[in-house]
Amino acid sequence: MTVRAVRFDQGDVLLVVDLFNDFHHEDGERLLASFRERAPNMERALTAARAAGVAVVYVNDGHARWDGDVRRLVGNALNGEGGGLLEPLVPRDGDPFLLKHRYSAFDHTSLDILLESLDAARVLLVGAATERCVVQTAIDARELGLKASIIESACATADPELEEVALRYASRVGGIHIE
Repeated sequence: MTVRAVRFDQGDVLLVVDLFNDFHHEDGERLLASFRERAPNMERALTAARAAGVAVVYVNDGHARWDGDVRRLVGNALNGEGGGLLEPLVPRDGDPFLLKHRYSAFDHTSLDILLESLDAARVLLVGAATERCVVQTAIDARELGLKASIIESACATADPELEEVALRYASRVGGIHIE
C-alpha cells in the first residue's frame, strides 16, 4: 500500500502523531513491523506536504516524561530499535512539536490554539497507532469544527483488525475522510 497523491489545499495542516517511539511495550513488535511497512509512505506524505507549503505539526506521546525535552525524546527514539525508520521523519527546524500524555493530540495540549494561529481548516493525519491516537485525534478535530483526513497508508498499526474497525467508525460516524 503506497500513498496516493494527496491534494493539499489552503488551510491544510499535516498532523504527525506519535512517530517517536522506542517500541519497548506490549504492542511494540507489532507496531514496529507496521512501521517498517508504512514509514516510506509517512516520508512521502511529509515530503509532499512540505513541497506544497503545508505546515507540518508534530504531536508525540511524552512517554511519562515531564521535562518537555523534545530533542532528547526524538534522540532516544532514533537510538532505539526503529531509529533507522524514523530518521527521515525527524522534524525540521521550525516545525512545531507538542507533547501529549493522552490518546488525543488535542486532550490537554495547546494544539487547538496552534492550529487556529495557522488558520487551519483541515488536518491530515499520519503516524501511529491508527486505531488509537490517530483516530481519536481525528475525531476530536471534527468536534472542534475542523475537517479531518487520515492518510491510512501513512499510519502504523499494532492491530490490523482493530485498525479496520476504527477507520470504518471514523469514516461512517465521525465524518472523517480516509485517504
